[in-house]
Amino acid sequence: MADRTQRRPRPAWLDQAVLYQLYPQSFADSNGDGIGDLRGIADRLDHLERLGVDAVWLNPIFASPFHDAGYDVSDYFSIAPRYGTDDDLAHLVEQARRRGIRVLLDLVAGHTSDQHPWFKQAARDPADDRYIWSEEPVRGFVPSPGPRPGHYLPNFFSHQPALNFGYARPHPDQPWRSPLDAPGPRANRRALLEIMDHWLGKGVAGFRVDMAHSLIKDDPGHRRTAEVWTELRARLEADHPEAVLVAEWGDPATSVPAGFHADFLLHFGGPTRGGALRSLWDNRAGTDLGPWNVAESTCYFDAGGGGSARTFLNAWRAATAAVGETGHIALPTSNHDFSRPVCGPRTREQLRASFAFLLTWPALPAIYYGDEIGMRYVPGLPDTEGSSTGPNRNRAGSRTPMQWDRTPGAGFSTAPEERFYLPLDPDPGRPDAASQWADEDSLLNLVRRLIALRKEHPGLGTGGTAEVAYDGYPLVYERDGRYLVAVNPRQEPARLALPGYGAARPLIAEGAECTRTGIEVEGFGFGVFGL
Repeated sequence: MADRTQRRPRPAWLDQAVLYQLYPQSFADSNGDGIGDLRGIADRLDHLERLGVDAVWLNPIFASPFHDAGYDVSDYFSIAPRYGTDDDLAHLVEQARRRGIRVLLDLVAGHTSDQHPWFKQAARDPADDRYIWSEEPVRGFVPSPGPRPGHYLPNFFSHQPALNFGYARPHPDQPWRSPLDAPGPRANRRALLEIMDHWLGKGVAGFRVDMAHSLIKDDPGHRRTAEVWTELRARLEADHPEAVLVAEWGDPATSVPAGFHADFLLHFGGPTRGGALRSLWDNRAGTDLGPWNVAESTCYFDAGGGGSARTFLNAWRAATAAVGETGHIALPTSNHDFSRPVCGPRTREQLRASFAFLLTWPALPAIYYGDEIGMRYVPGLPDTEGSSTGPNRNRAGSRTPMQWDRTPGAGFSTAPEERFYLPLDPDPGRPDAASQWADEDSLLNLVRRLIALRKEHPGLGTGGTAEVAYDGYPLVYERDGRYLVAVNPRQEPARLALPGYGAARPLIAEGAECTRTGIEVEGFGFGVFGL
C-alpha cells in the first residue's frame, strides 16, 4: 500500500473553494423533454459564476435503468441519453473552465445496477467473483436472478449488487468472504482506476464518491477500506495531480487520512458523525419524519431557540483533530438525500443566519442547488426513481425542478409541466433566481456577498481556527483571531454580555451590533466583523 506521508499537497484551488451540488435531471432542461440535461447546465453557468462558486458536483450521469435515480449504474463509460452525449459533457466542462468553475462527477464505487453487464455475466457464471455470492441463503442476501444458483449481497436496494472488494476477515466456513487479493477484488480495484482515468481524461476535476466506506465488508474501523483508497489516491496522483476525491463517508477522521481530499459531515448517523450536522439543521419535517433522538429533537437553527450547537461543535473538534492539515471537512446546506433548510415551518427569512454561519465556518462549504434562493422541501410527492425508502422517508421533495424565473415552467423546461421529472413547487409565492438577482436585499444576493467576503478575507475561509466564545444564542466565534462572527437563528433577540469587542467593525451585518459591553443580535440576525 502507498505511504500516505508521501502524498502531493492538495490542489491549491480546493483550499478556498465553494462547492455547488446540482441534481442534473432537475436543474435545467435544454431540449424540452421535461428532464434536465448537460446542455441545460451549460446554459445556466452564468448563474454559478455570478454567485461565486468554484466547482460543481453532478449527481450520477452514467447509463442507468434509474431505479435509484442513477445510483444504479449499468455502464460507467457511457452517459445516460437523457443527459446528452460525451460532446455535451465536453461542452459543459469547457464552458465551466472559462468561468473558473471545475466539474466533479459522482462515482458509485461500491455497487452497480443489476442490469450491468458485469452482473449479468456473474448471474450466469458460478466462477465469476466480481460480486459477492453465496450458494446457501444468507441473511441480507438476495436470490439470484439468473441461471447461477445461490444468492448475492446488495449494497443498498436489492437491484444494487455489491461489488466484491473482499472481506477484511475471511472465514473458511463462509466461502463468499473473498480475501482482498482474490481475482474479483483485484479486478474491481483496477476498474475503479480505469473509470476515474477515463473521465479525468475528458477534463473533469475529480469525483464525489458515493458510499465510499462500503467497499470491503466486515472491516472493523474501515481500516482495510482506507488502505484501498490510500492506494487509489496514490495511483491517481501520478497521472492526475490536480484531481480531487470527495467522500460520502460521513467520517472525515477516517476518510481524509485514508486519501480523500475532503469528506462530508452528513445528515444521518450518530451524534459523533453525521448526526452532528443533523443537530444543526434537521427539524424532522421533510425526508425523515418524527423525532430521531428525544434529547436532541430540536435542531440549533430553530426559530424557537431550543436547540444546542454543542453536539456539532464537539464532533467538529474531534474530526478536525484527526484530519489536521491533510484535508477538509465539507458542510452542505442539504443534498439530494436530505431535507432542504426551508422545510416544514422554517422560512427563507431564517436562512440568512444559516448562510452566514456556513460561509464563515472553517469548513469546505457545499451549496445544494436552489438553497441559495430558499427553495423549500416540497411534501407529498410520489415515489420517483427510488426516492422513497420507507413509509416516513421520501427524498423527492428535495429534488424538484430549479426555479429560475416566473415564466411557465419556472424557466426549467418548455415541456408541459405534467412531463417534468418532478412537479414544480406549487406554492404561488415560490422564490426564483431572476427575481432575486433583481433584488439587492434578496437571499441570493446575500449568499453572493458572503462568498465574495470569504474570498476577499481568506481568514474567513476553509481551514484556520474557529474559537467559540459562546455556544448558545447567539453563536459567537472568532476566525483566526482577526474576525468575529455572531449568528442568531432564533426568532427572539439574543443579547450576550461579552466585553472586549466594542471596536469590531462590521463587514456584513444584519441586526447585529458589537458594543463596549457585549453583542446584540436581532432575531434571525447575524454579523461578520473585523477585529
